[in-house]
Amino acid sequence: MKRWRKKHDVHQVTDARPSLTADIQRREVSYLIKMGIRTICLILAVVVPVPWPYRLLFIAGAVFLPYIAVIGANERGMDVPPPTFQTPEANQSEIPRHRREIGS
Repeated sequence: MKRWRKKHDVHQVTDARPSLTADIQRREVSYLIKMGIRTICLILAVVVPVPWPYRLLFIAGAVFLPYIAVIGANERGMDVPPPTFQTPEANQSEIPRHRREIGS
């Protein structure tokens, strides 16, 4: 009898960026959502009988969303904060052990 294991959360212990696969997947999902909204705007602009101000809003969404979607899909790793690696300041008055000369 097999036991099904629960998936455990993976905790990050570094400030490393996400993998390339995860980044591409995030950008693809974002692009598909924006293009889906664009398709809905196009259908609403053509099919639904609404007053002109609303129709112009739907047409603007259908025209400008592809540009926004492509720009967003080409942003690589922009949502990840930069690494916060801090170099400790060296104590200049002390010579490290591995650098001491013989007899000192």
